[in-house]
Amino acid sequence: MLANARLLLAALWAGSVWAVSYLAAPSAFAVLDSTQAGNVVGAMLTRSAWLAIALAAVLALLTARAADVDARRKRWLYGLIAGMLACSLVVYLGLQPMMAAIREAAGPAGVRASPQWGTFAALHGVSQVLYLAESILGAMLVVKAR
Repeated sequence: MLANARLLLAALWAGSVWAVSYLAAPSAFAVLDSTQAGNVVGAMLTRSAWLAIALAAVLALLTARAADVDARRKRWLYGLIAGMLACSLVVYLGLQPMMAAIREAAGPAGVRASPQWGTFAALHGVSQVLYLAESILGAMLVVKAR
């Protein structure tokens, strides 16, 4: 039963990263103006970060209690959980607040018209790389969790 729970939670976590990063966020920017899309995606990313925190804690606990998992595989699982959580927290606690401050400072003209556009674009690029890394780690977690 613990193995099934680990797999289900790993799939939920990885799936949520994939759904938000590659479906919901691009869709929001395709149909909404950039300010509205940014607000919607920011709310989704906040919820994703809290989900990541909860799932990391539960998965770590399930891994610790897993009698069917040897020590080497447990280290892998802990590493994947920590890596995914780190990616999520760096974006949520580090990059998102900086990007929000730039958006707010830009005012109604928007970020693209701001002198900080280059910084914003760089932060956005770093966040995309972190979500890609989290996506890959999520796939590995799903495979290792079963």
